[in-house]
Amino acid sequence: MITSTANEHIKALRKLDQAKERRSSGNFLAEGLKAVGQAFDSSAQIHELLVSPELLISEYGHSLTERAHEREIPVLELSPSVFATLARKEKPQGIAALIAQNWSDIHSASAYYGSFWVALESIQNPGNLGTILRTCDAVGVSGLILLDDSTDPYDPAAVKASMGSIFTVPHFRADFNDLEDFLKRSTDLEVIGTSDKAAASAFEVPFPPTVLLLLGSERQGLSDQYVSLCSQMLRIPMEGACDSLNISVAAGVMLYQIYQNRHPERRLS
Repeated sequence: MITSTANEHIKALRKLDQAKERRSSGNFLAEGLKAVGQAFDSSAQIHELLVSPELLISEYGHSLTERAHEREIPVLELSPSVFATLARKEKPQGIAALIAQNWSDIHSASAYYGSFWVALESIQNPGNLGTILRTCDAVGVSGLILLDDSTDPYDPAAVKASMGSIFTVPHFRADFNDLEDFLKRSTDLEVIGTSDKAAASAFEVPFPPTVLLLLGSERQGLSDQYVSLCSQMLRIPMEGACDSLNISVAAGVMLYQIYQNRHPERRLS
């Protein structure tokens, strides 16, 4: 059992809080039963399992330890004080995993008929990104494209907010040229953008069967170059004094509006 917070391996794991360390290593930490369990269920490349026996009281957690042994994944035991230096939860569940990042390649991707995509321009808040990943999973999005200088989906805050969806939603890095090429390879894919200045309401128009929802940054919205790719721009109607929504909320509203449009048989009566 590792009992010293000065242990070199523990110090290296703590550095994964930093974006540059995640980029150079290609790894990240996932913490908690939900995230680690989804990593196993999604056949993620788990390098090692980190457990604190005093904190890990869940039978499900113990089953994950058994799965690690079956897959010959190293299991490191940590004292509660050492585990606390890696944990982001207020009440740590005593389980975490060192996992390889799993980026999909935008250059070999294309949209098939009936698929549903999302692209985000320069999203900055990792918690918002994680929440959007979770909603993308809920509505069956085929892929999430992170444009330009978007934040890292493997940031601990994003991983936590995604509630395991980091393992289930394919995600891509891209710039404007990459997205243009993706659109050229994709048959019948229409791009829908959002703007508070758009004339049409998202609640009043039908959506195409193959669609990419393009959302702008929290502060600036969509830049002109990305607006140029959109076949139509839509707004979310608002009645109160505020003129904008948190991007994860706006994404949720749009994603479920598209979902309802694509699945009319599932509409609430």
